[in-house]
Amino acid sequence: MPQPRTVTLSALTGIPHIHPGDDLAEIILQALERDGIALEGGDVIVIGQKVVSKSEGRLRDLGTVRPGEEAVRLGRETEKDPRLVELILSESRRVLRSRSGLIIVEHRLGFVCANAGIDHSNVAGEESDLVLLLPEDPDGSAKILRDRLQRAGGQDVAVLIIDSHGRPWRMGTVGVVIGAAGFPCLVDLRGQEDLYGYRLRVTEVGLGDELAAAASMLMGQAAEGTPVIHVRGLAYPRRDGSMTEILRPEERDLFR
Repeated sequence: MPQPRTVTLSALTGIPHIHPGDDLAEIILQALERDGIALEGGDVIVIGQKVVSKSEGRLRDLGTVRPGEEAVRLGRETEKDPRLVELILSESRRVLRSRSGLIIVEHRLGFVCANAGIDHSNVAGEESDLVLLLPEDPDGSAKILRDRLQRAGGQDVAVLIIDSHGRPWRMGTVGVVIGAAGFPCLVDLRGQEDLYGYRLRVTEVGLGDELAAAASMLMGQAAEGTPVIHVRGLAYPRRDGSMTEILRPEERDLFR
């Protein structure tokens, strides 16, 4: 896979606050036109999870949630609202670790994350009981958006949906892929030679997460209001991809 000398990432401007039912693909197309960007083959559109979840109506009002016994118990142990804990449990396969203020789960989508990815920031204000869940099917959401963008622009483009996750043994959050269409999240370099002729045996590159982290720098984490990033110049194998390809199988996971 040839390596590019220049990759350009551009935050699209003028993206409005997103509400349930909004046509996110049309909003992105309008932003591209406003910023003078015509889609080209190989372009990637990276989208923050929150705007996808909002457009799909994944908002939940804690006032409507009735916590069960397990949520009440875990809420007491972690000092978290048991209504929120109930939603965390409903979005998870199992709880892996917990402490005051934090619950680490295996999400129903397969990855490990804090609080099942349920978020209160950039939702509806600090005093609101509204919280935001991850998309029901992020890969499916990415495919729908990609199909719309390709039909409108007539070009082979890719779409990534990303979220911010923490990492074991390291402080700080980074952008990671939770949904993909038209993009290989994992690139297998095994069998290729390095500069000295050594044939690579184990190297697989998490290209999706690398791009997600770069795009996340432009999106920001607070009041930036730039949840969509246009990427041009990145060389990648043209094939469809999925978030599931970067999930480490449990039998090869030394830490779960």
